[in-house]
Amino acid sequence: MYRLFIRPLLFLLPPEVIHHRLTSTIRFIFRIPGVPKLVRAVYGVRDPLLKTLFLGMEFRNPVGLAAGFDKNGEVFNEFSDFGFGHIEVGTVTPKGQSGNPRPRSFRIPADKGLINRMGFNNQGVEALVDRISKKRRSGIILGGNIGKNTLTANERAVDDYAACYEALYGHVDYFVVNVSCPNISDMHALQDQEGLEAILGRLAALRDLQKDFTPILLKISPDLNNSQIDASLAIVEKYGIDGIVATNTTIRRDGLKTPDERIRSIGNGGMSGSPVTRRSLEVVRYVAGKTGGKLPIIGVGGIMTTEDALNMLDAGATLVQVYTGFIYNGPGFVRRINKAILKRRKSG
Repeated sequence: MYRLFIRPLLFLLPPEVIHHRLTSTIRFIFRIPGVPKLVRAVYGVRDPLLKTLFLGMEFRNPVGLAAGFDKNGEVFNEFSDFGFGHIEVGTVTPKGQSGNPRPRSFRIPADKGLINRMGFNNQGVEALVDRISKKRRSGIILGGNIGKNTLTANERAVDDYAACYEALYGHVDYFVVNVSCPNISDMHALQDQEGLEAILGRLAALRDLQKDFTPILLKISPDLNNSQIDASLAIVEKYGIDGIVATNTTIRRDGLKTPDERIRSIGNGGMSGSPVTRRSLEVVRYVAGKTGGKLPIIGVGGIMTTEDALNMLDAGATLVQVYTGFIYNGPGFVRRINKAILKRRKSG
């Protein structure tokens, strides 16, 4: 029903317009008594075999909502009812910012993908903390995806990441360091050794000073070559960073079915969805092999089918996250993935 009737209607409007209307509608509907319970009954899959241990935490299932959808922590309770085992909020920055000029989000249906250059639009970390502290239900695992403000120079970026960490500490269950988003000017330089060492070193030091240990993961780009991935993994090992999220969106445009003219008209931005499926899987497989399967991995990027999710787990990921696949397949997509994982685990 979603793909045949609902999605065509939704796709008549720009992606960002639909996103805001959808989240507002969901918040309103979920205030109606009985709706959350009904949604959990329809979309949830509860089974002990789905429980997954990751970095000392028990997730009720391995399927999460990737960062970018709930930047400001507005619908994590509601989306947990759609069957997600965890929600990653953000990317959040120390100060609120409007992001890049609109339009900044584009569908490419022929490739089952999205191109966005949102630019870390968010209300700021204090607003996110306030919302989490007031709204969060018990039992929901939240990740905090943190970044720097656009106007913050790279040489001071470490202070932005530290500010987000300190503000969010105690409010999220793990942190994801986002230095790989292609939509912030010159941010790619933070993936270089000097920038990455400064950020991860500072955050690791802050983590080690805290009373309660909160894991830190690094989100990497699908556009890194193997040598660059090796360099990142060496820094991850040096500072005891706890895991990898692979991958972010890509700036590559090769192999698309969408006409070149349309792609050129869209312009710059990070691409997600089916065009990044193969590369994300390659990166997960490479990281798992390079680290002997000892470094925890969240696989994200191009999970558009249940088979894609299973392939990510086979490649070495412990958890998976969806975003574009959720948009193209609808809320039942999470249930289908969990059903497929459960079927596999039951069969041994």
